[in-house]
Amino acid sequence: MNSQAALQTTNRIIAAILGGYAFTWGFSVLGITSLVALGIDFHEAETGLSLIAFLVFLGLFLWAFAAKSMIRVWLVLAGGAAIMMLIGTVLQNSLLS
Repeated sequence: MNSQAALQTTNRIIAAILGGYAFTWGFSVLGITSLVALGIDFHEAETGLSLIAFLVFLGLFLWAFAAKSMIRVWLVLAGGAAIMMLIGTVLQNSLLS
């Protein structure tokens, strides 16, 4: 394997693990906060979203290796994570006020 292929493979591994984790974390934050805002008990929302988050992470992990464009992968994973965490944090702060 040449150095270019090794770099691309390393980029995909990092995107799959770290980017997928960040996106899934943002998904969980936004989902749990939204369900609590709708009146569902925190622990029920947390359990339900944890089950779904596992599938989300698995799908994102596989997609990071299947996608043609790594720029798109990073934009979706990092951008989506940042947006969902921001919205979830703002919603959480509004619930606590």
